[in-house]
Amino acid sequence: MMARRLLMLMLSTGLAAGLSGCALTPVPAWEKGQLARSDMLLESDALAKRFNEHIYASKEAAAGGNAVGGGGCGCN
Repeated sequence: MMARRLLMLMLSTGLAAGLSGCALTPVPAWEKGQLARSDMLLESDALAKRFNEHIYASKEAAAGGNAVGGGGCGCN
């Protein structure tokens, strides 16, 4: 009885999580122009982004992996 209740709880939780995730339909063509605007970018200034990446690589003595936070002493 308890195992059945636990199984039902797990299945219903998994079903709810699966159905509430991403949209099942693709973005319509007439809305793609809105998503491609420069103000929709995370960093709209390409020069500032390259400058920040250069500072990060200089401090960490490594290149790439900019998505991972933390680590390093932070000194120049």
